[in-house]
Amino acid sequence: MNGQFFISLLNPGIGFLFAIAFFLLWLNRRERYVAYAAGAYTASALAFLIQDVGPVLPMELQRLPANVGFLLTGVLFAAAIIKRYDLPVPWRAMGVTTAVSTAIFIWFLLGQPGIAARILTISIGAGIIASMVVVALWPVEKRHLIDRVLFWVAAFSALNLIVRPVVLLSLRGGFDNYVGFQQSIYWTTVQFTQAMVSVAAAISLMVAVAIDQIAELRREADGDNLSGLLNRRGFEAQADAALRRCHDEAQPVALLVADLDRFKSINDNHGHAVGDAIIAAFGAHVRQIGPAHMVAGRIGGEEFALLVPGAGIEAARQLAEAVRTGLQAACTDRIPASLCPTASLGIAIAPPGATLSALMQEADQALYEAKRTGRNRVRTYTPKPVRLTANGG
Repeated sequence: MNGQFFISLLNPGIGFLFAIAFFLLWLNRRERYVAYAAGAYTASALAFLIQDVGPVLPMELQRLPANVGFLLTGVLFAAAIIKRYDLPVPWRAMGVTTAVSTAIFIWFLLGQPGIAARILTISIGAGIIASMVVVALWPVEKRHLIDRVLFWVAAFSALNLIVRPVVLLSLRGGFDNYVGFQQSIYWTTVQFTQAMVSVAAAISLMVAVAIDQIAELRREADGDNLSGLLNRRGFEAQADAALRRCHDEAQPVALLVADLDRFKSINDNHGHAVGDAIIAAFGAHVRQIGPAHMVAGRIGGEEFALLVPGAGIEAARQLAEAVRTGLQAACTDRIPASLCPTASLGIAIAPPGATLSALMQEADQALYEAKRTGRNRVRTYTPKPVRLTANGG
């Protein structure tokens, strides 16, 4: 065995190691995109084994499954990245690209043999598939550094696959036989760059899986399963951060506190299942009508808080009235028809430098006023006027 043999085992070894790693991650996450990544690295390892280590078949037919494996690697890895963002995977476009590339490859394998032409066919086909990832991710908001890394890994892979063979083949010319191909600078470049891209792509996607896992654990820790909103801890953490951002950007911010009216009586007379149904309906109602940047949480048994960045008093009142008046319809088909649940709401607008705790107290005072004046209404916190006293003399 010479050094070339061990070099030829580099990419299969990397492929199998990452395939096992992603398979173990999939056993824990059960996310489809993780399974696609495991399949991609399995296909890559098998393709390199067939290409470099497998037995030579008549008319070099071993090249066909090897190169189909390279294309399948691109398809599955593209699907893994795109699926991670819950975007539609362009299976049809990738399938057509794979089929056309394979057909052209077969022609240059059996009809008019040419190694250089086969290299260009497979590389450009795989590059087009990688480009589909770039197109899919281009409009996606890249919230984390890892999102930008995945995008640029896909972009570099597409550029590498399309440009590299064109440049190297134009500089070095074609290859007369496969021995010359294996000893060429092109194949040495492929071995090196493919290993680097494979490692970079795998590590990037593994980091993305870890970030997704952390985000899921955070949602579980900060979420309220019944209402579908944040729990008190999650609400306070996110609302406090949003409040600070609004202060830094000199934006208004409104806090709405809502309480379901006579909720104890509902539980006593109709059962806790009905009470739970009203809470679930209220949460779904709020999520449906509230703005996307709103921070909403269930902060008590039947008490909710909605922090709305950028909202002034009029926008806050409109949202509060929409919450109040839409509750009955939101509960339809969930509770007895004779039951008419209502909610009272208090509104507070944050003055400059206000803390979340102070804002909650003001909204609670407004909520108390809504309850005191008859329930099923909206009240806004109004600071008491400062009474000035004059010194006589």
